[in-house]
Amino acid sequence: MSNHFGRKFTFTTFGESHGKALGCVIDGVPAGLCIDEEFIQSELDRRKPGQNKFATARREGDKVEILSGVFEGKSTGTPIALVIFNENQKSRDYENVKDIFRPGHADFTYFYKYGLRDYRGGGRSSARETAARVAAGAIAKLMLNQIGLHVKSGVCEIAGIKAENLDFNYVQNSEIYALDCKKEQSWKDAIIGAKNSHDSVGGVAHIKVEGVPVGLGEPLYYKLDAILAEAMMGINGVKAVEIGEGFNSSSLRGSQNNDNIKQDGFVTNHSGGILGGISNGEPIDLRVYFKPTPSIFINQDTVDTSNKEQNCALKGRHDPCIAVRGSVVAESMTALVLADMVLLGMSSRIENVKKVFS
Repeated sequence: MSNHFGRKFTFTTFGESHGKALGCVIDGVPAGLCIDEEFIQSELDRRKPGQNKFATARREGDKVEILSGVFEGKSTGTPIALVIFNENQKSRDYENVKDIFRPGHADFTYFYKYGLRDYRGGGRSSARETAARVAAGAIAKLMLNQIGLHVKSGVCEIAGIKAENLDFNYVQNSEIYALDCKKEQSWKDAIIGAKNSHDSVGGVAHIKVEGVPVGLGEPLYYKLDAILAEAMMGINGVKAVEIGEGFNSSSLRGSQNNDNIKQDGFVTNHSGGILGGISNGEPIDLRVYFKPTPSIFINQDTVDTSNKEQNCALKGRHDPCIAVRGSVVAESMTALVLADMVLLGMSSRIENVKKVFS
């Protein structure tokens, strides 16, 4: 099982949904970076469950502890280990699905790949694991902030209702991280409506990166857009990713999709800030599509580990729309990709190397 991401700025996560703890080990962080523990905790607080009626009722403090790699508030250049202890597991809620596969979940594939599975909330396949990614992403953001590169996100669509205007400043005032204040109530109604009918809805997260320098990305086989797509598709419940004009670009002509260039920069940004797998200095723009939460409280047909047909009646506590908290995870993964690309890009020219060692 692969639990490692990145080449230069790397992280490895560990832990299960109902295990004792989960966490991550981050390597490649330059020494001397100020490690703001309050900021790291604030990032985890954005993702943590149990904050309102639009999320799962599972209440976890998600308090992060730094185990290594930091001395007197600064990174030492050695691996930084972060741990988050689980506090509110209710494993008994999963006893009835111990031997059956939940539709829409990874139960079936994990079992046939490994010959066993942790049925308690999905174990390693649970979105609970993404808390560790957000913790790692906070470290990446602390580094990116040093060079004026800022990542932000919000929700731009829920249940097929699309935003008409995007306001990233409004997100911090919204319980569901809405980017469009005029659509927020419709989105809330869709979430609660699905929840009350024991169902769920999907949604779309929009991530934007500003202050991006030209030259991030390692072609041909570590392109910025390719790795961003890989990072997004590695998040639980994500089924599609768009960068820039995205799906719509296939219906345009070249004359419509090309971004003309003038002395003061690009006229448009259909490319989403990436050309040839390399950042072009424009804001990076991507959208991440989350499927409806597979954990629903409607009886469904399934089979058990002996391939006998069964009825699946779930218990437990689940998000009616994973796109909301998932937007924070997508933002964190974007930061991790960019931190990796920044460090990799430093060796692209001999003059950069000479600056360090002259």
